[in-house]
Amino acid sequence: MGLKGKLISQTEINGCKDLFHEMFRHKPHHLPNVVPQTIQAVDLHEGDWGTVGSVVNWKYTLEGQEKVVKVVVEDINEEKRLVTFKAFEGHLIEEYKTFKATVHIENEGENNLVLWTIEYEKQNEDIPEPFCYLQLAVNLTKDVDAHHVKN
Repeated sequence: MGLKGKLISQTEINGCKDLFHEMFRHKPHHLPNVVPQTIQAVDLHEGDWGTVGSVVNWKYTLEGQEKVVKVVVEDINEEKRLVTFKAFEGHLIEEYKTFKATVHIENEGENNLVLWTIEYEKQNEDIPEPFCYLQLAVNLTKDVDAHHVKN
């Protein structure tokens, strides 16, 4: 495989698409209360919640290991219910020259689908494809949706 790639997941949610989008755009700092087993902290480092250019520090657990990454909110599109995060500091940058995660919600008839797109460029051929991050996104989607449906 080459050094650059794109991974995409699609997960149907039962909860409100607007609440789901709001969680990732305006309230990611609430995620540690919703999914403490996965996300331990989301701290605003620079800017304002829900704005392009804001810098956010994420502390989370991946495959049993605690990780830290600093991201910039690169894009927000209300119509598509889309938010793009671009990593620029932390463990991800040790393995990937670029790493961008986009979450957006599409409607397919009566169904709301959460799509995660991970675009990346590996530092070298020995670095694995980031399938574990895509699985983390899918699990996060299911857990956040379950929280919204329950409450």
